Amino acid sequence: MSIADESASRARQTQDKVRELNERAEQTSDPKERRRLYEEARRMQERSLREGGRAAEGGPGRRADSEKDGHPSR
Repeated sequence: MSIADESASRARQTQDKVRELNERAEQTSDPKERRRLYEEARRMQERSLREGGRAAEGGPGRRADSEKDGHPSR
């Protein structure tokens, strides 16, 4: 399996988990539990988007060349 395939598989798994958390949140009657589930889904989604962005830039922790010198692309 290639790196791209692994990344796509992880992204699908994350989206499935986010969907599951949101469904559970919609089904619960406890407001605190609903909020907790929605927040967990939101954090997971944000983390996935950040990691996907880093992968597109060349891997974990790497910035695009235009950002290395402190001058982002315009």
